[in-house]
Amino acid sequence: LSCVQPPLLLLNSSSGVTLESLGDGGCAENPTHYGYISVLSLIASVMLVQLSHVVKLALMMLVTIATGAVNIHSWMYIYDIYDFIRYLEYRYKVVPTRYLLTVMIIIMMISLYYFARHVERQSRKLFLWKIAVHDQKEKVYEMRTYNEALVTNMLPEHVAKHFLGSKKRDEELYSQSYDEVGVMFASIPNFSDFYTEESINNGGLECLRILNEIISDFDSLLDRSEFRHITKIKTIGSTYMAASGVTPESNTTGYETHKLEDQSILDRWQHFADLADFALAMKVTLNNLNKQSFNSFMLRIGLNKGGVLAGVIGARKPHFDIWGNTVNVASRMESTGVMGNTQVVEDCYNILKEYGFRFVKRGPIYVKGKGELLTYFMKGKDKPVTKKAVVSLPHQIQQS
Repeated sequence: LSCVQPPLLLLNSSSGVTLESLGDGGCAENPTHYGYISVLSLIASVMLVQLSHVVKLALMMLVTIATGAVNIHSWMYIYDIYDFIRYLEYRYKVVPTRYLLTVMIIIMMISLYYFARHVERQSRKLFLWKIAVHDQKEKVYEMRTYNEALVTNMLPEHVAKHFLGSKKRDEELYSQSYDEVGVMFASIPNFSDFYTEESINNGGLECLRILNEIISDFDSLLDRSEFRHITKIKTIGSTYMAASGVTPESNTTGYETHKLEDQSILDRWQHFADLADFALAMKVTLNNLNKQSFNSFMLRIGLNKGGVLAGVIGARKPHFDIWGNTVNVASRMESTGVMGNTQVVEDCYNILKEYGFRFVKRGPIYVKGKGELLTYFMKGKDKPVTKKAVVSLPHQIQQS
């Protein structure tokens, strides 16, 4: 506003208007520069990204109204002189600059407002997309966690990592051979007599509820640190099948046979002794449950050791299982056993007695497909085992 000059400057000129005579304040030489500064102010208002488009519009309207008032009213004579000088220089009439510059600023304001509005909409869409992507990532992470938990419950942990660690096709077969594995079959023969589908048992549902409680208590034993080398294989009716030595930290595969010479027999078969301890713990657990439910369930257990082939069968509902002569003999030890006892063959007896387990000789029995086998009943455990040298064991055990 300090550039405002009186109109008499133009009227009192007798020798014509020149730039030198009106250049005192420097405003009349090119007053449009001050209009362009208002355009920069509009652009600066748009760049305030943290403000709403309504606030930006209010700021731009304030700049536009102020600039229009200055151009049309306060600087009217300055723009008249500026237009007159242009007329003298170029010899053609032009639209008054004060109106032309004001219209340009209004157009710039409208254009920048729509630009700011467009940027805000795009930013909002991008923000909503980021939230949606974040939510989807969380859902994918939760779903993957659920899937991993489900696969881990269906398969042993090291087998589950094999399938979750890389993309596997359904037709791919997972298999692994083990040289030294312990196998256990534990059944409740008198459960079939207990199970009825009468109305008093709700069609057999209450019987299944008790069986589920028994199996769940057996599963909870596997959470104990001393049974970390034991893997549950499956349940078949009221028969519980487990194995030891199929975990990475305890197994001996066919590719690691050369390492066995550096280990004692007690070190190599510690997992099998843990499996025998697990069988005794199952008996204690079942006895406690009998006291609570006033039942008289008894376990019939068969143990065996040797080599097996392990693998995962099925694509939709994969199942981890083991096969081999060792499994068959363990199953026969259970089926030919006596309720309340754990039956083993002579090779297992020779190993487990060194860990402090007590046995009673049963004698030779006929086993289908194997003929007569000398068997023993495991009755308990007398003393804790300390690591002893291999030489303390009989020569036939070392060779087994």
